Amino acid sequence: MSENRKPLLGFVGKLPSGTALGNSGKTHCPLCMGLFKAPRLLPCLHTVCTTCLEQLEPYSVVDIRGGDSDTSSEGSIFQELKPPSLQPQIGILCPVCDTQVDLPMGGVKALTIDHLAMNDVMLESLRGEGQGLVCDLCSDREVEKRCQTCRANLCHFCCQAHRRQKKTTYHTVVDLKDLKGYSRIGKPILCPVHPAEELRLFCELCDRPVCRDCVVGEHREHPYDFASNVIHKHGDSVRELLRGTQPHVEALEEALAQITEMNSALQKRVEAVAADVRTFSEGYVKAIEEHRDRLLKQLEDIRVQKENSLQLQKAQLEQLLADMRTGVEFTEHLLTSGSDLEILITKGVVVERLTKLNKVEYSAHPGVNDKIRFSPQQRAGRCRGYEVYGTINTKEVDPAKCVLQGEDLHRAREKQTASFTLLCKDAAGESMGRGGDSVHVAVVPKDKKDSPVRTLVQDNKDGTYYVSYTPKEPGVYTVLVCVKEQHVQGSPFTVTVRKRHRSHTGVFHCCTFCSSGGQKTARCACGGTMPGFCYCVKHRIGAVSSYLG
Repeated sequence: MSENRKPLLGFVGKLPSGTALGNSGKTHCPLCMGLFKAPRLLPCLHTVCTTCLEQLEPYSVVDIRGGDSDTSSEGSIFQELKPPSLQPQIGILCPVCDTQVDLPMGGVKALTIDHLAMNDVMLESLRGEGQGLVCDLCSDREVEKRCQTCRANLCHFCCQAHRRQKKTTYHTVVDLKDLKGYSRIGKPILCPVHPAEELRLFCELCDRPVCRDCVVGEHREHPYDFASNVIHKHGDSVRELLRGTQPHVEALEEALAQITEMNSALQKRVEAVAADVRTFSEGYVKAIEEHRDRLLKQLEDIRVQKENSLQLQKAQLEQLLADMRTGVEFTEHLLTSGSDLEILITKGVVVERLTKLNKVEYSAHPGVNDKIRFSPQQRAGRCRGYEVYGTINTKEVDPAKCVLQGEDLHRAREKQTASFTLLCKDAAGESMGRGGDSVHVAVVPKDKKDSPVRTLVQDNKDGTYYVSYTPKEPGVYTVLVCVKEQHVQGSPFTVTVRKRHRSHTGVFHCCTFCSSGGQKTARCACGGTMPGFCYCVKHRIGAVSSYLG
């Protein structure tokens, strides 16, 4: 097998015109932010300096793979496979994406070297006329030349020595500044097992690059070829895999674009709804504040009205009291100090005055009360287009003015629900218009006063109360309806509970109904009343007419 001199992956080629230098790859470590130094490629395809990786805090996990690891590296590919066993595995987290990285047996330094990043670092360094690059031979002086044959960076002194040696006399040496337009100026990739040999071959069985010494050693009898001969086959497989990955990339980019678009739409929608909420809230707050001001104004008017009434009553009582005292004092003085003749002369005036004062009517109680009630849950109409709640009520229920209504007030049937309505009113006879009053109803049999019937009182929230009860037995019942522990108008009253109607099981005889003149109370032999007409065809028309007439 002869060596095919096709260009390797690391061929030296010119960059396309217009391509910026250093754009072919990343050159700075994501941790130290400096140019890569001995960069290592992680399984997640992020590159980090070796020293930076060594400073990461490792963690231990149980590895069931033994010494074998999924992490491909130049240091671990030549290690012998060990039988699977449980042993601790050291790992780190990628500082960029937090992906778990299981370190090979050799640790961080056994990870794959990123030669592409090293090449990019050299290209980046060329921007400063070689600043930052040191001679590959003396590792001391700055680089000025590069040997294109052995791909070594040389200082001026080492370059002269390189030319004087017989073996390297005819090597092509160029200035660094002449390399700025090249895409690759990386160093030769040497075998990690045989550092003096360059990796030029590829072992097909082990699927890894090898050197000339490897194929006569560990890879003896393994099929191999020059890397330049197999690069197209393996490159095509990688390209095929890349083509399969690209649609996912496009789909993910599209998905992210949609998410970004949706997030933008979401933000706009949230802002629009927030504006609506603020507008609504501000309007609602203003409506509530306006309603509050109305309530406070109404409350102030009530206070002024009640105070004026109290002041007027007070002034009237004070004047009456003064008149009374004047009359009493004058009369007492007359009776104790006046002579008989003086008393008789003045008696007429005194009697007339005292008689008139004694006939003056006055109330010994305040004419108004302090019954002012705020009902926060009661509807108060609309304000600025918003429904508002909360009313101020000064009405006080007057049990004597309350009214009972309903057809079942004085009659009911056993085991059938009877009901009536209580209408609460104030002292002026006006409906309260609200609920919340203390209403108590009791239905008690006259002959069983210790067995009251269960009653249900439903507050209709409009000043009316629906009362229902179900008597179990016929008889006379006493119904007591109290508001504020006082009987309402018409309470207590009696209710006569009759037996339920029974379904007719007998046969009505025509003679019974007709002979009674069509009386509604005519009874059948079974004791039931007539249904309203005679079944006898002969007398049906007359019987019905008599029943209805």
